[in-house]
Amino acid sequence: MRPMRLDLAGFTVFRDETTVDFTDADFFALVGPTGSGKSTVLDAICFVLYGSVPRWGGARGLANALAPSAVEARVRLVFESAGDRYVATRVVRRDGRGTVKTANAGLQLMPPGFDITKLDTGLSPEDLGEVLAGTPAEMEQAVLDAVGLPYEQFTSCVVLPQGQFADFLHAKPATRQQILVNLLGLGVYENVQKRATERAGQAEAKLEAVARVLGGLTDVDDATLATASAQVDRIRELSGAVAAAVPERERAWAAAREATAALAALDADLAGLAGVRAPAGVAEVAHAVSTARAAVDAAARTVALAEEREEKLRGELAGAGDESALRLLLRAHADAERLAGEADTVRAALDAARAAHDTAVAALDAAREAAARAEAELEAAFRAHEEAKATDQAVALRAHLVDGATCPVCVQPVPRVPALPAGSAVAAATAAGKAARAASKAAQALVDERDTAARERDRTLVRLRAQHDQLHGRLTELAGQLAGAATPAALRDQLAEHARLRQALDEAAAAVRSGRDAARRARGAADTAEERLRAAWRDFDTTRDGLARFGPPAADRDDVAAAWTALVGWAGAQAGRRRAERDALVEAVHTARSAAESVEERLGGLLDAAGLPPADDPAQAVAVAAERAEADLRRITERRAQALQLREQRAEHERQARTARALAGHLRANNFERWLLAEALDLLVDGASRILRELSQGQYDLVHDKGEFFVVDHHDAGLRRGVRTLSGGETFQASLALALALSEQLAGMSTTAASLESIVLDEGFGTLDAATLDIVAATLESLAARGDRMVGVVTHVPALAERIPVRFEVRKDARTAHVERTGR
Repeated sequence: MRPMRLDLAGFTVFRDETTVDFTDADFFALVGPTGSGKSTVLDAICFVLYGSVPRWGGARGLANALAPSAVEARVRLVFESAGDRYVATRVVRRDGRGTVKTANAGLQLMPPGFDITKLDTGLSPEDLGEVLAGTPAEMEQAVLDAVGLPYEQFTSCVVLPQGQFADFLHAKPATRQQILVNLLGLGVYENVQKRATERAGQAEAKLEAVARVLGGLTDVDDATLATASAQVDRIRELSGAVAAAVPERERAWAAAREATAALAALDADLAGLAGVRAPAGVAEVAHAVSTARAAVDAAARTVALAEEREEKLRGELAGAGDESALRLLLRAHADAERLAGEADTVRAALDAARAAHDTAVAALDAAREAAARAEAELEAAFRAHEEAKATDQAVALRAHLVDGATCPVCVQPVPRVPALPAGSAVAAATAAGKAARAASKAAQALVDERDTAARERDRTLVRLRAQHDQLHGRLTELAGQLAGAATPAALRDQLAEHARLRQALDEAAAAVRSGRDAARRARGAADTAEERLRAAWRDFDTTRDGLARFGPPAADRDDVAAAWTALVGWAGAQAGRRRAERDALVEAVHTARSAAESVEERLGGLLDAAGLPPADDPAQAVAVAAERAEADLRRITERRAQALQLREQRAEHERQARTARALAGHLRANNFERWLLAEALDLLVDGASRILRELSQGQYDLVHDKGEFFVVDHHDAGLRRGVRTLSGGETFQASLALALALSEQLAGMSTTAASLESIVLDEGFGTLDAATLDIVAATLESLAARGDRMVGVVTHVPALAERIPVRFEVRKDARTAHVERTGR
């Protein structure tokens, strides 16, 4: 397997789309700082092919494929193997619950000469070639067929993961033996032994089953076959005899059926002729029709007279004038009389209201004059009250004066103080003022009362005047309406005549309705009578049509009773003539049936002689018996053939069981597997020793003893020492030689066809000293110079990277890793 191009997107540190082009990179290095993603390139190759990566720890590490926060990772690898070019694709996604699953995986065989640069042009998957695998489940076998290596061998021979380079060199013998078993697929022999045992058991079970079936096959001898063949011959002879007798039987039964049909037809004719009877009451039908038609004519005349009287009364009622107008005029006379009375009443009330209004106005004027006088008296009382207050103040001053004292008002001596009055002037004036105020309030209250009364009289007067004017206007309107109209007595006479005419018109209309009902009943009776007449004729026509084949006489269509009488007489005569023919037909039926029964007895004898039961259809019964006899013969023949085939199968199952038991016995002790392991280890050590001698410039050979590895140091007199005593550079050379030999010898020793066209080493070169590193570099250069495979290394050591012609520099920023090709 040789990688050509690797495309990554969302895979671990390669968040963005990244392409690594290995075209013409026969010797390359993946370089860059620790953690930049160099080993991830190799992880992607393993992942796209096998769905797993060594350092992920199996399928459970599938979530490691996704870049941080990414929901999808896509990897595509174009590689060559054994001259063919393939493209492998694998996609994983994280669902809504956070579970990471493989969403798509496929392997396609690309067309010869396909230019992989076209992958950048957006080709659809259908353009990439034949689909070898379209699901993850199909990928394992498809990749194994294309690459020739399962996952464990691929990671040991093509892509050697970091830290596992010297595992095989330093492994314990038992571990190394198991590695060889896994790498070389030698476990297949144990599986072969198990499968051989299973197949032996299966073959023995089949042998037992075949023996049971063969034992159940009876009646397959020659005697049974001869008996069946004879039965087929007898049935065939019977078939010929029956085939000759069946047409004769059919003709005999046809003649019997014909004679029976003729007799049945004659009996039917006799029954039809004997059944001709005139319907009961057919003579009264015509009379009932005439009577009903006369009743219809009489009812029609009665209706016409009633309708004529109704129409006359309707004209008189129309000439008597409009009843509604008469009633309106009579109502207008009554309204005028009533309104005149109301006008007289209102007029009298209006006169009384005017008088009351005048009286109220006079009383109001008198009250207003009295109120004015009371107001003047109240004003005088107020002034007297003021004067009384002054008088009382002087009296109050006087109470404190003594004779000869100075008056505080006039500031003069008062020789003698007058005596004080007995009562208070203010009290008298206050009492007089209260009386005047009460009189004023009473007078004003009377003014208000009489003003209210005067206003009420005024409103009454206004209302009565409006009512009087309204009545006068209505009376004037009625007078205009009644001008030239008849008197109330005349109007009442006219309305009475209207009522008489309307009553008479109602009676006439009732008579019309009654007459029409009678006419409808008469027409119904006439229709019923005519329907009976038509039914009588229909019965007659039906009966006569039923006898049409006998040629009945013509009928008188004017008299149904006479027609029926003529038809009944003719039918009786016809029946008498046909009864004479019946005896001859009865004899013919008896003769035909006897002949048919004779043929039936002969056919029954043929079937009984052949051992067959009686049958309504002898030909069908013989055909069924022939088919059954032939089926029995075929079944016996088939069972004989089956028995022969089962005997052959029994012999084959016996041979397979013996072979499988012998193979299982040879492989049971695992001696063959141990011999193969010993041969494989000898070939592996011989090949590795040759390569190590070349890499170490002839210093070392590699040998093994009881599963342990040793080196022979030719620079130290051929000293033999364990591989764990080698220096770092020497260990690298020995491990590399062993890996190269393992990959070279694997194709010849493995049970699969591997294509080993490349090897990629992911080893910690940074731990080597300068001298050892120089040896390693020279070793890799020597390996690449052989030109038989692609050689790649993963390193962050500049001294080693500078000696490799093609370099893929891997850098990582805050978002994603990048790959850039440098060198030649």
